[in-house]
Amino acid sequence: MKTLRMTFGTPVANENLVLSLPYPKEGVTQAEIETAMQAVIDHAIFVAGPNSRLGADIVDRTVTIVFGD
Repeated sequence: MKTLRMTFGTPVANENLVLSLPYPKEGVTQAEIETAMQAVIDHAIFVAGPNSRLGADIVDRTVTIVFGD
């Protein structure tokens, strides 16, 4: 499973906000991610909301069930 992780700076000293979204579209571009991150900043939907874009990455994770569900 792939997850898009976007990391933002906040006005709180030494604290970042990481927003993780599963299943990003294949081939998503840096420009698209930066636009989405700026929209999060511009809409101020968090109390101590993000005020800068620090970075983003796509994590590709494989889970192998060894026992149980």
